[in-house]
This record gives sequence, structure tokens and C-alpha cells, in this order.
Amino acid sequence: MVKKTVSKDIPLAELTLRKYEKPSSEATQREIIKKLCLSIGLLQPGDSRDVVVDIFHVLIDSKNELNSDEIQERVIEYRKKNKLVLNGIAQSNIRRQLRRLRELFLVEKIANRYRIAENEKLHNLFEERIKKYYLPSILSRVEDYFKALK
Repeated sequence: MVKKTVSKDIPLAELTLRKYEKPSSEATQREIIKKLCLSIGLLQPGDSRDVVVDIFHVLIDSKNELNSDEIQERVIEYRKKNKLVLNGIAQSNIRRQLRRLRELFLVEKIANRYRIAENEKLHNLFEERIKKYYLPSILSRVEDYFKALK
């Protein structure tokens, strides 16, 4: 019996978008970051493992570039201070979440240190990297598939 290799459909790019209510003026920074992560697919609704929120929070609040160990230490400190469970804080998961933030062009890695891309304002990163570049390329390819069906 000959085994057939089945090709896997691996996306070249991926972006999940969700619409939530407008940010409340009473919302904490963490709550706003969590809704942003939900909105752009970094977090799934009902997900209890929300360490990506705290990683993003640490990077937003940091004035300096941080290595993954420093990020892990600050995330643990933040989660303890706010009485949050310490789920997802393994170094391997921290690095995986950092990679996901990098794939969305929000975070960059320079010599094994991480920061918000180009120390830019997040709104500008969204405008320039996601809205003007990433999203149109995805929409264009989806349109190609619609056209291919004639």
C-alpha cells in the first residue's frame, strides 16, 4: 500500500477581526488591551489563557527594549499584583505570543530584544501596517478566489 501525501493548506497571511462596543471611559488599560487582542484575533472569546494581553501591556508600558526573560518576569509580577492566575507564563509560551505580536507587525525583535515596532504609536502602526498594507493584501486574495468561481 502506497501512502499518499496530502498537502496542507497553509495560509500566507491571516487576520481575524471582531467588532465590540466602543471602549468605555471607565475601562482599565488592561481591559482595553484585552478587547484589542480579541478584536484582532490574538485572543479568542472565552479564552482563559490571556497572557498575550499582559505581554502586550508590558511592552506598551516599557520605555526600553526587553528580552523575553524580562518580559516574563514583568508579566509574572503584573499578574501576581493583580491577583490573576499564572497560566501561560512558561518561557516557550511567552516567545510564542511575542511571535504572534510580531506577525501582526505590532512588535519587533532587535538583537533578541522586543519593543513596540519602531517605538511608534499603536494607532499609527495599525494605520500603516495593518489597515493600509496587511488587510488590503488579504482582501485582494479573497477577491481572487471569488473571481475564480465566475
